[in-house]
Amino acid sequence: MIYTDKQFVRWDDLDAMGHVNNAKYLTYIQETRFLWSPTSEMVVARAEVDYLEPIYQGGRYYDISLWVESIGNSSFTLSYEVTGDNGVVHARVKTVQVAVAMDSRKSRPLTDSERDFLSKYLKA
Repeated sequence: MIYTDKQFVRWDDLDAMGHVNNAKYLTYIQETRFLWSPTSEMVVARAEVDYLEPIYQGGRYYDISLWVESIGNSSFTLSYEVTGDNGVVHARVKTVQVAVAMDSRKSRPLTDSERDFLSKYLKA
């Protein structure tokens, strides 16, 4: 299953080059991940972004699609696509999240319920 959310590109997201600033893409996926995830007990250990087509227009919504690539012992990999209403894929993103114990701030194994949730979005 793929989770899809809409993120609003604000006019002030555009930089001096007239397109969405590269760092804003990570903000869009972070907001989507927050709405999708049942837990905030995770940290991003890695993020990689492939910028495919610039976004030149603010004041519009763009689709952020999210799915699970893989599930490890204490981490999992998510993939995302940022797509415009015309079907153009503007960016592809991957992040690795690590589950953390809030008391120790150290990594911990994923719980069975977290694994069950993640498995629903696992794209084979």
